[in-house]
Amino acid sequence: MEETQEKKRIDMVKLKKTGAVVLPSIFTIANMAFGFFSILLASDGRYVQAAWFIILSYVMDMLDGRVARLVHGESSFGVEIDSLSDWMSFGIAPAYLIYKLVLKDYGVWSYPVAFLYVLCGALRLARFNVKSHFGGSSKDFFQGLPIPGAAGILVSFVLAYSMLEGDGGTRSIKLVMNQMPYVYAAIPFIMIALALLMISTAPYAAFKGDMIKPTSVKGILLITAILSLIVVYPQDALFLFFSLYALSGIIAGIYKALRGILSAKEA
Repeated sequence: MEETQEKKRIDMVKLKKTGAVVLPSIFTIANMAFGFFSILLASDGRYVQAAWFIILSYVMDMLDGRVARLVHGESSFGVEIDSLSDWMSFGIAPAYLIYKLVLKDYGVWSYPVAFLYVLCGALRLARFNVKSHFGGSSKDFFQGLPIPGAAGILVSFVLAYSMLEGDGGTRSIKLVMNQMPYVYAAIPFIMIALALLMISTAPYAAFKGDMIKPTSVKGILLITAILSLIVVYPQDALFLFFSLYALSGIIAGIYKALRGILSAKEA
């Protein structure tokens, strides 16, 4: 009798543990699905809809980690499937979207540019996984531009640029919109720069741990300001925030290098 009860208890524990792993994986798979649907939409020339599907992937990507921590469902399987989903949604999907919208006009030269972005995204995710498995990751900073941050610039560019052609709404930040034709012309170089930033060692804020707490006054004010701008100017605000984030790592890396040089001279 006691053995039967103990077996039932063990089975219940295993069932709960399995459920805790499966639940966040549902959001992760949704992330992958939206990325795949984005590719299909881009292949049909529906670029704005394809971009919004990648935005939906962001929502799923944010939810899966939070759900995993909530139900204590973190696992090695979760880390791996999350990276595969991110590669689909933030690596392959935006590269294909930009290829169809812009890069195809550059002929054969567009192939290596698009592939470089996809390749460096995969390398960035592989490095992140290795650090996660061996405890080398930091709660405050990422090493290199995270692939969602790189994809955010490309996707938000598509959304912002679409307004110039009357396909994305009327509300816009004039300063940002005036730069869109120049950004369009520089897209190949921007993709190369993003690819190199992903595999760089530039420090990027992780916005987790104790850096900015959502419950603090500073965190509440920052989140409110960002959400307000996104609500009022969704396309332009996203492009502005993602661009500033990409630049922040470059500035932080230069500052870190200069401080190291000055410290070496003083020594």
